[in-house]
Order: sequence, then structure tokens, then C-alpha cells
Amino acid sequence: MHGSQEYTRTTMDTLAFTPTWIGIAAAILTTAAFAPQAIQAWRTRSTRDVSLTMFLLMVSGIALWLVYGILIGDLPLILANAVTLLLAGAILVAKIRFR
Repeated sequence: MHGSQEYTRTTMDTLAFTPTWIGIAAAILTTAAFAPQAIQAWRTRSTRDVSLTMFLLMVSGIALWLVYGILIGDLPLILANAVTLLLAGAILVAKIRFR
């Protein structure tokens, strides 16, 4: 290896840079994105501006991602979608309950 290629390889090895870490970071960010809406919906008991159709589709998709993660045994996918399903599901329940 020459110059910057050697530095990049060494740096990436030191940081243990793997696709799994990218997946974990993505899972944390996309899961956390639902928390503010879920908290606001439960605090205010208002979901007037939340689309029921969007959350029905989203919760269905998240449930399928969870099943997929279970079928292939991918722990980051399973954990992220389980938590996301709880948060998005809470928003959906709030939307139906607080009409």
C-alpha cells in the first residue's frame, strides 16, 4: 500500500469500521426520530396533524421489517424495528384514540 491508502486502511481498522456499525447508527437515528412525535402525541393528546394512512402504512412496513430481521437473524435489524414499532405504534394508537 502507498501513502493515503495505507493511512485509510490503518484508520479504518483502528475504528473497527464495519457495515454493522453503519447499520447500528442508522437504526439509532431512524428509531429516535419517532420519539419526539410519540412523546408530543401522548402529552398533548392531540394527533390532528398526523396522517392516519401514513402511520398505518408505516407501522405495517416496520412490522414486516421486524419479521424479516427475525427470519434472517439480524440482531440490529430486529432491535431497531422492535423499538421503532413500539414508538410508531404508540403514535398510531394515539391517532385512533384521541380523534
